[in-house]
Order: sequence, then C-alpha cells, then structure tokens
Amino acid sequence: MSKISKFFKGGGSAASKGRGGPSPQEALARLRETEGMLSKKQEYLETRIERELAAARQHGTKNKRAALQALKRKKRYEKQLSQIDGTLSTIEFQREALENSHTNTEVLKNMGYAAQAMKKVHENMDLNKIDDLMQDITEQQDVAQEISDAISNRAAFADEFDEDELMAELEELEQEELNKGMRDVRLPSVPSTSLPSRPASTRKRAEDEDEMKQLAAWAS
Repeated sequence: MSKISKFFKGGGSAASKGRGGPSPQEALARLRETEGMLSKKQEYLETRIERELAAARQHGTKNKRAALQALKRKKRYEKQLSQIDGTLSTIEFQREALENSHTNTEVLKNMGYAAQAMKKVHENMDLNKIDDLMQDITEQQDVAQEISDAISNRAAFADEFDEDELMAELEELEQEELNKGMRDVRLPSVPSTSLPSRPASTRKRAEDEDEMKQLAAWAS
C-alpha cells in the first residue's frame, strides 16, 4: 500500500486519534505565529550582539575584564541566534509540507467532485441519440449549402447576349475613335525658302579631302 493510500485510508485507531486533532488551517496558523515570534527573537539577539561588540571595542585595553565579559555575552547570543536559525528552518520545512499536503487534499477532493458531476451529466446522454443528432445536423448543412449554391448562380437571362459580338462592336468603336484622332492631327508645312548653302570654308575642306583621296588611290 502506498503512502498516499495510507494517508487517505488510515486506520481505525488513526482515524479516532485524528478526530480531536487540529485542522490544517489551525496548524498552519500556529506555525506562522511561531515563525513570527522567532523572527522577532532573531532581531533582538542581533541587536544585543552588535551592542556587546560595541562595548568590547569601547573598553578595549582600558578595561580588559569588561571587554571579555562583553565578548562572552556576544558568543552566547550568537549561539542562541544559530539555534533559532536551525529551528526556523525546521518550522519552515514543516509548514511547507503541511501546506502541500493540504493543497493536495483539496485538489483531490475537488477532482472527485468534478468526476461525480461529469458522471451525473453523462447519465442523461444517449450515444445513439447523439449520433442521430449529428447526422441530422450534417444533412441540414448539406441542404443549406445546396441552397446557397443555387442562389449564387447567375440567372439564365444574363447569358442571352453573345460576348464575341459585343467585343467586335467595341473594337469597331475604338477603331473609329482612332481614325478620327488621326484625321485631326496636322502635319507641319514644308518650308518655302531654300536651305542655306554650305560656307566656303566647308566647301574648301571637302575639296581638299577629295584630292587627298585621289592621291592616295594613285600612290597605291
């Protein structure tokens, strides 16, 4: 048998003993109260340690006996402080374990309630009726889709015009507009005056180039 089973099942003697014990909330409250008390004790001891250390420094070599007494008290306070630290660690561990146990108990209890509720809900459900209902829903969805397809189709009168004839007529209209635009375009007139003749220097350069070509042809 596992520890969890033992914890929840328990025994006759354990159940009778646990009836008069504190609840988890009461035990947690007591532990937190103890933690608070020990924390205050810690602060008190830390203050006394600082005070005794300051007294030892103050007396120093002037009053060696008083300085030693202060250091002895500081050591006792430090020992008590160390013990309280250990006690607080133990209490903290115990408190966390109790909190986890209480949380797990509540979680399992709520899960049991949820399981009972689900069982009660499913008692009123018939799988055969659910299958029939889903089949009806599917059929109605198919009918709705067919109706939507029928409504969305174009009406028959929308196709009584031949699209090829319409495109041919549109091309004729475009060609007429293009011809009309070409007729309205005016070309620039030819100038009546003759073009100016080449300057004399240009003619002389051209004659020299012709002579050079003739000489080169003769030499070759």
